[in-house]
Amino acid sequence: MTKFLKKKYYITLLASLFLFVGVSFKSDFFEIAKQIEIFTLMFKTVNQNYVDETNPGELMNIAIKNMLQDLDPYTVFFNEQDVQKFKINNTGEYTGIGAMVQRKNGKVYLKEIYKGFPADKAGLKAGDEITVIGDVNLQDYKEDASQLLRGAKNTTVNIQYIRQGKKNNASIVLDEVEIKSVPYYTLLSDNTAYIVLSKFNDRASSEVKNALLELKGKGANKLILDLRQNPGGLLQEAVNICNLFVPKGEVIVTTKSKNPKHNNSYKTEREPIDLEIPIVVVIDGKSASASEIVSGALQDLDRAVIVGARSLVQRPLNLSYGTQVKVTISRYYTPSGRCIQALDYSHKDENGKAIKKNANEFNAFKTKSGRIVYDGGGVKPDIEFEETKKSTVADALEKNDALFNFATQLYYKNPNLTEAPKLTDADFEQFKIFLKQENINFDTQTEKSIKNVWETAQKESIDTSIQQEYNALLTALQRQQENALSASKKEILNWLTEDLITRYLYKEGLYNYLSKNNLEVQKAQELLNNSSKYMSYLKK
Repeated sequence: MTKFLKKKYYITLLASLFLFVGVSFKSDFFEIAKQIEIFTLMFKTVNQNYVDETNPGELMNIAIKNMLQDLDPYTVFFNEQDVQKFKINNTGEYTGIGAMVQRKNGKVYLKEIYKGFPADKAGLKAGDEITVIGDVNLQDYKEDASQLLRGAKNTTVNIQYIRQGKKNNASIVLDEVEIKSVPYYTLLSDNTAYIVLSKFNDRASSEVKNALLELKGKGANKLILDLRQNPGGLLQEAVNICNLFVPKGEVIVTTKSKNPKHNNSYKTEREPIDLEIPIVVVIDGKSASASEIVSGALQDLDRAVIVGARSLVQRPLNLSYGTQVKVTISRYYTPSGRCIQALDYSHKDENGKAIKKNANEFNAFKTKSGRIVYDGGGVKPDIEFEETKKSTVADALEKNDALFNFATQLYYKNPNLTEAPKLTDADFEQFKIFLKQENINFDTQTEKSIKNVWETAQKESIDTSIQQEYNALLTALQRQQENALSASKKEILNWLTEDLITRYLYKEGLYNYLSKNNLEVQKAQELLNNSSKYMSYLKK
């Protein structure tokens, strides 16, 4: 379909179905039925009469997903392939190649290789671009390519890929892949247990429990629970993890919805493992969902000190033909009664973006001991580290894969090392050259806004009259970005070092490195080793 027709199609669909999502079924039954009838007739008419061949499944998939975008980022439609991926996230098991696959700008890349699994055994590396899977040319394939890399155990999948400009072939024998919720744990030198929890699948609490008991058996008397980069998962597992450290019968989270049947209080149901062990929970801006429940509840119950950087409850509902819709049915509230959702999706700005609540709109709540905590802005750590906050430039360079692509270049300069090289100022200067050679934009919001203004000026034929001012603004922006890039040197070199460690030593090697060198971990250790200071954060 043409872009024009698609746009018109989306508008028509939104107009006809918006009320279906936003109103009460009981009070507006006739309106819902009317709009569904209109949409059904329109959908059938378009598919039967459009000048070119249409794909009804693809049209419906696009239409539904675009409709739900108007609500919040968490209410989404799952087609059959999406449902399968959702199940994998919740169980951590599937049969495939054991690699993170990413599609970007129409190309399919391997983002990360998991140690010991089929992709690793076949010699594939992060940064490889897969071009053909079996007899499917991915240039013409618009579906999820990762589905072509899954199947029955021991199935052989032949692929073609490009590495450093050279075409290669590989045969991969599919096998069962298990992604652990706890990918790493260790006993640090000062008897501190360090446990990384990367996701909340159905084995998360049992894996944390087993790691904790093993480390306690080795002498651990303090705990660092690392929830950084953890996007969340199963709510009940978040409750079960809190249950390891708080008494039976304690309310961990409460969900409130306009539909009373979704209103629930989730309490701990078992006897705890340890009520006394001092705990520091480390979070960052990508600790979401169940991670916020755990950190928020342990903070409200004065059971842990939260350190790091500041960070909607959904339920998948079954539809027909193996599809699902994941609906934001409730907001969740921590034990103090605060809702920590940072964005207000019921109110949008002129661009349709959810409005971020201002700090002066936050409400104060009290923890169990009477400490003041606030709602509305995610979980605010008890101790925030300014030096670990991500800069705008580094964030942009990570999102557009500039850092990843440069790390790939660095890796192939010395692909056979047994440990990651130590990066220097010379490597940073090479990175700056790389950005210019590849003409990589920083893609900051300021840069995007300036480009939008220029495009509008061209459409309105006033670009020539503001050319000089526009060029001056671009020059000033470029100068500012270069300064910001230099100011972020340490952060960028750290990111590249961690990426290279993952390539040489896999994720286990990265976590081993972080346990010894990461600033947040070091600060957490210092706090746990100063019991009076630690307790001062848990008292009013």
